[in-house]
Amino acid sequence: MPTFQNPTADAAEASEALRGLAHATRVFEDPADTCAVLGDLLAGVRSLRQVLDQLATADVTNRVRAYDDAGDKSSGATSALAATAELRQAAALLDGVHDRVDAAMSASGRIAWRPEPEPASQSPRWVSVVFLQGQDADEVLAIIDRDGTDAAIEHLAGFDMGEETTQAALVSGYVYDEPPTGPLDRLVEEGGYVLTYNLDHGHVSLLRAHPEARELDTPPAVTRPLPQSRARRIVPSVEEDDYFAPSQASSLSRGRAL
Repeated sequence: MPTFQNPTADAAEASEALRGLAHATRVFEDPADTCAVLGDLLAGVRSLRQVLDQLATADVTNRVRAYDDAGDKSSGATSALAATAELRQAAALLDGVHDRVDAAMSASGRIAWRPEPEPASQSPRWVSVVFLQGQDADEVLAIIDRDGTDAAIEHLAGFDMGEETTQAALVSGYVYDEPPTGPLDRLVEEGGYVLTYNLDHGHVSLLRAHPEARELDTPPAVTRPLPQSRARRIVPSVEEDDYFAPSQASSLSRGRAL
């Protein structure tokens, strides 16, 4: 609590209070509170200006008692006058601070804050793991016929190299808002994967849900439709200094995987 009589004690308390305020204002639960804080700060600026004026007055009034460490009275008086000049200049500068804080409080008072909107549900995007056709797809289609789609998903999940697969899909643009399917394709979703296959055309693909894909800034996720020819997709070559590029060795060893 302020003493209103002891300047050193009240100065220490004011410093601690400002330190606490600096910590507390890192986050505002309710932005409407900023206006009230500005009002208190404006009063604080007025008080601070008064304190600087009074400090300057104390230095110039008591300069006859000022000495330096060596006992030189002339030097002490000169330092007292210099401190007085600096304090008065600081007080004058606070007039501009006062005007700016006052204007900010007026503008803040005109804001009608509303409750924070409920976060919209984020549907995942889908990144391509692997696409196979022709003889490459025959083995997987045989697994579907013999053991079911769950076994096929488990088999194709072996092509999923996690973040490397995700980044390869982002670089190549194989990121989709909805799993791409043709008119006769069948689609099965299981465990965060989507399996699409077509027995007549002999192709099969696996995609993985990736909720964070919408928020990535680099590289941009460019959505591409499936090629009409449904040709096997290979990760395009990239420069060695590309941060998001998959390693060349892993791409070559998994020619069919994305």
